[in-house]
Amino acid sequence: MTIELPVTLDLNSGRELQVALDVGYVFSAPNKIELSDASDTTHSRTNDALAGQLRQNVEAAFAAKNVREYSPFAELARGTNHIEIAPNATPYRLTISQFAPQPDLPRDNPLTGEGVALGSRLFFDRRLSADNSQSCATCHHPREAFSQPRRFSRGVDGDIGTRNAMPLLNLAWKSSFFWDGRAATLREQVLQPIQNPIEMHESLANAVAKIAADKDYHRLFANAFGSPEIISDKIARALEQFLLVQVSFDSKFDRVMNGAATFTDEEQRGFVLFNTEYDPYHGQYGADCFHCHGGPLFQSQSFANNGLDSAFRDLGRYQVTKRAGDEGKFAVPSLRNVAVTAPYMHDGRFRTLEEVVEHYCIGMKRSATLDPNLAKHPDGGVPLSAEDKRALVAFLKTLTDRKFLPPPAAANFAQK
Repeated sequence: MTIELPVTLDLNSGRELQVALDVGYVFSAPNKIELSDASDTTHSRTNDALAGQLRQNVEAAFAAKNVREYSPFAELARGTNHIEIAPNATPYRLTISQFAPQPDLPRDNPLTGEGVALGSRLFFDRRLSADNSQSCATCHHPREAFSQPRRFSRGVDGDIGTRNAMPLLNLAWKSSFFWDGRAATLREQVLQPIQNPIEMHESLANAVAKIAADKDYHRLFANAFGSPEIISDKIARALEQFLLVQVSFDSKFDRVMNGAATFTDEEQRGFVLFNTEYDPYHGQYGADCFHCHGGPLFQSQSFANNGLDSAFRDLGRYQVTKRAGDEGKFAVPSLRNVAVTAPYMHDGRFRTLEEVVEHYCIGMKRSATLDPNLAKHPDGGVPLSAEDKRALVAFLKTLTDRKFLPPPAAANFAQK
């Protein structure tokens, strides 16, 4: 839904607008929501009374608060962001889809053209690894939407990892990183693979020393941060800036939504299946994908157990939180560019989209933490016909953004 709030803004200057949400009002508003076991209602069925009631209450629960001048660069000038920035640094204008929510970018690391350029240089620099053989791009290649077309990555010492390399796109909208969410920010995340003994296996001190030995880097750090000094925190900030601007919103799906293209009949059928609940009681026979992969980001949940196993070899999110309810839960990935990011799942067990769809049709396994949106379905999953399975895969392929993926020659050059 779109929430409209009246507020006076001066568009010629920076403004920060705080929006308050009274969650209690959603359920206790004058139009009170009451549910019972006998309720014949669902929030996702077209024209259902509950959906309209929720919409009305949610819209009234928002309010605009504390409109004040704000600029990341002004904050830096006042010393409130505690990081150097070059006085002539160029603000980076991040362009996103009109349908995407506004990302909550880090206020203590404003995007600049110089910072992004430095981050790009570092991302492809093999000197961040112990033997100078691997860069971040080795396991996150631009041509595969910053993923790797193999089940597990091989580190500099020949060790094999235990989880599939995740795609790196639209990260500005994420609030945790890695499959288990152990890093709260990109700045924290980017330094961990460098130090991981089964990945790049380098100390931060050695990585900084090797980068500092390249005199050109001193100029780049000065351009971005106002000082030629090279420290690991600045490396992390530059990499964070580069990754934050890797946004993908120009697929065929987006062009259809903008009225610039049309789906084929098969793609349209897949689109309907994707966004329709499986609810035979009410005559709905969709694929029910949207609960976990809804919205313009195609990623509407943080962590979930999607029925891969009934007994867990990898406890996932539990290893971070130590909560029993998190056993077997992993980060829910965005489905944008999913056709080019095989293999799939946290352990890369599925080679094709067809195998993934088959899992949700007949392969799901029950366990105590299975996501409720999946547990409600029949044993095995949502039964789809062969024709509907093909349609669903056809729709998923419309999420590929060719402008986001560099041509092979450019991608290969970037690795050198």
